[in-house]
Amino acid sequence: MSSTLRFQVVRGAFNKKPIPVPNRAERPSEFFGKYVFNRKKMYQYLPAKVYKKMCDVMDNGDTLDLATANIVAEGMKKWAMELGATHCTHWFQPLTEGTAEKHDGFVEHDGKGGLAEEFTGKQLVQQEPDASSFPSGGIRSTFEARGYSAWDPASPVFVVGDTLMIPTVFISYTGEALDYKAPLKKSLMAVDKAATAVARYFYPDVKKVITNLGWEQEYFLVDEDLYAARPDLVMTGRTLMGHDSAKNQQMDDHYFGNIPGRVAAFMKDLEIKALELGIPCKTRHNEVAPNQFELAPIFEECNLAVDHNMLLMMLMRKVARKHGFRCLLHEKPFGGVNGSGKHNNWSLSTDTGVLLHAPGKTPLDNLRFVTFLVESLMAVYKHNGLLKASIISATNAHRLGANEAPPAIISSFLGKQLSELLNHLENATDEEIINLKGKQSLTLDIPQIPEILLDNTDRNRTSPFAFTGNRFEFRAAGSQANCAASMIVLNTAMAEALTNFKERVDKLVEGGTEPMKAVLKTVREDILTCKPIRFDGNGYSEEWKQEAARRGLDVENSAPLMLDNYLKPDTIKMFGDMHVLSEAELEARTEIKQETYTKKIQIEARIFGDLCLNHIIPVATKYQSQLIDNVHKVKEIFPEQTAIKVSANNLALIERISEHSSFITENVEALIEARRVANKIESVRQKAIAYHDTVAPLIEKIRYHIDELELIVDDELWPLPKYREMLFIR
Repeated sequence: MSSTLRFQVVRGAFNKKPIPVPNRAERPSEFFGKYVFNRKKMYQYLPAKVYKKMCDVMDNGDTLDLATANIVAEGMKKWAMELGATHCTHWFQPLTEGTAEKHDGFVEHDGKGGLAEEFTGKQLVQQEPDASSFPSGGIRSTFEARGYSAWDPASPVFVVGDTLMIPTVFISYTGEALDYKAPLKKSLMAVDKAATAVARYFYPDVKKVITNLGWEQEYFLVDEDLYAARPDLVMTGRTLMGHDSAKNQQMDDHYFGNIPGRVAAFMKDLEIKALELGIPCKTRHNEVAPNQFELAPIFEECNLAVDHNMLLMMLMRKVARKHGFRCLLHEKPFGGVNGSGKHNNWSLSTDTGVLLHAPGKTPLDNLRFVTFLVESLMAVYKHNGLLKASIISATNAHRLGANEAPPAIISSFLGKQLSELLNHLENATDEEIINLKGKQSLTLDIPQIPEILLDNTDRNRTSPFAFTGNRFEFRAAGSQANCAASMIVLNTAMAEALTNFKERVDKLVEGGTEPMKAVLKTVREDILTCKPIRFDGNGYSEEWKQEAARRGLDVENSAPLMLDNYLKPDTIKMFGDMHVLSEAELEARTEIKQETYTKKIQIEARIFGDLCLNHIIPVATKYQSQLIDNVHKVKEIFPEQTAIKVSANNLALIERISEHSSFITENVEALIEARRVANKIESVRQKAIAYHDTVAPLIEKIRYHIDELELIVDDELWPLPKYREMLFIR
């Protein structure tokens, strides 16, 4: 990019005005779900018996027969066509972190030389998209292209533009999951079964346990013109070079600040479209870094919440472009300022309305609360390394451990009161804690748990898994990740912990122990077992890293090595016992994650080398030549003593440019060679390790010298938009 063009781009970005968003006369409640085939639409477009059948399918997992599916499809088609739909697609979540769709028209031959609009139950329930180009981790050969997408009735269909979107699972010809939704639904079934069994100790009428998820989506906006002028942003989603802006977030003036007009217009437009698609947007605000923002919805059932988050990210990208922005979902698009995460607020509730992670008002309720709290900690403790592996990626690795994100060590913050409660239960005698007078009378000599509400549990930004009053907040997930990746692990680990808990309680009861005493005895054992995962201090400190290692927690910092947790015996056993993922599926997913890590670093290294050799070095050389020419002219014009003084500064700059340029040139060659060596490694795991150990560090090492050149080279010559230009929307 020429210097003239760069400044034209910057000026254009600064002069943009908000795009007006039409005011909606209706209240959000009046257009919420306008483009969703929800229960209200089903009741309107389906016969009464079919509507009742669909409710059984959605609520109880009843089987949908083909005859009923045909009637449902006809009603869907009528509704969708009234909204202008002409196509349908099975919308699924392959192992690419994104979504996939293949559109088919509502058309078939009518037998008379014309076409008729047609959409059958078979097309609704199952399709056969070509699976050859989706990652499978070696679970199937490239020439075995067949894969099946199957409708998930628990997530309602919706219309986007002219297309009826049908949420589906995606599996191989031989039945292995090729997506995130299939194992997520299995993990939800597993935790439902295990949690329902334990909840019945306290509430015998419980029939079902629902997993709730409330995600908080952080993101950056950058002017589209500036984005297009940064090849690194276009290719990788982050800036691979760029010196800190003199002012960024150090004044703490952006967080919760006044939302810029252009951004407010974008947010309003986004919220309208999201609400029309049934996404219950609730919160919007400025985040910590300049140009960083957050959107959060009302909590929903986990499966639906995951679908809504994937849909929202698609909407964010589309709506941003309409408003002259690009939406950046990379976890660390700019160095030196906060990155973006996706906080997953997770909890369990029963079909009777009890929130299992919320304190109660009776001793029995309180024991239930302590039980589910402690078993959540047991799940996180036993599989802390696996939970870390579930959120690690080449992109999220830039964010974890920085001063705005949790460290790369999984621990849980409970707050002073809850910690004291668990310590009390651990150390007190049975007589001090429990007094049973018949089966229905229970007294617990513990602090007033109902008082432990949100305001009394504080917040700890350094804790990856913090209890925040009636839920746990898993803060380590990356902003562009599929929420399902971490939810699959967390739900399955919780199912395993609760299953193990019930087995031990039942064994005590069979031996003659009173049920509530058996529950309390087992809870107390687990309080002691999972104690190492509890940490209320500063997760960024060096002392904690050393202490975590002493406690036996996973302190690995290498992303490729973190992924080894997916293939550890305890992991394979857990997923197998809970019927969520087979060993073959785990091996495939691990290989895909390793390959993805390698490819992302590989792309970064290639575009980085191109920028260095074709943008940065030529500009540095040009400016250096101008300085050299200036030195010669000064010597010709001024007396010797004056010329020496005038030229001294320029000579120093010339030398500094030479040093930085030489380092960049030499090490770009080293970077190319490191890639060449790594690419020859056949083992997917070893190749990822090589890219982590040899390629990625060189990028950061070279970047320092580029950023130093940015401070030296004439601003009019510098080829790339700078942080001070990109980070402040006007």
